Amino acid sequence: MKPSIAATIRALQAMSVFDLQAKYREVFGEDTRSRHRTYLWRRIAWRIQALEEGGLSERARRRAAELANEADVRIRPPRGAFEENPAPAYDPPPVSRGGRDPRLPAPGTLITRAYRGQAIRVTVLERGFEYEGRVYRSLTAVVGEVTGSHWNGFQFFRLTQGRSTPRRRCP
Repeated sequence: MKPSIAATIRALQAMSVFDLQAKYREVFGEDTRSRHRTYLWRRIAWRIQALEEGGLSERARRRAAELANEADVRIRPPRGAFEENPAPAYDPPPVSRGGRDPRLPAPGTLITRAYRGQAIRVTVLERGFEYEGRVYRSLTAVVGEVTGSHWNGFQFFRLTQGRSTPRRRCP
């Protein structure tokens, strides 16, 4: 690296974010939304070096263009692209080899819980849970939808095994 470029890069490290944004505008010809000092000085330093020393070789540019063209090619069409009745948006995962969780009641069972004056009714499905017409992968996902925060679904619905009271008391 030439001494003048090294001195310029050292000077960039001492600049404020405002000054780096101005230098970015000067070097790239456009504004930046970034206010991250390290990111800005690294981008500017790279650009100054590329302008001074020539950047990528023509061979490297051609290879990059080839890779970009190959990345756009799909081997298979998206699932359901040519079907008249496309598959539903949610496909629950298969049940694990160990079988169903022993804390879960049989499919078709209605689990209810009062929460903030509202009755929460969830139907246990073979693979998932139905709440207000939507299918969820887990009870925790249902509880997240209801409460807006993360709770353990088994504890929320008091389905924990081997204890008479849950660890966390639900309001």
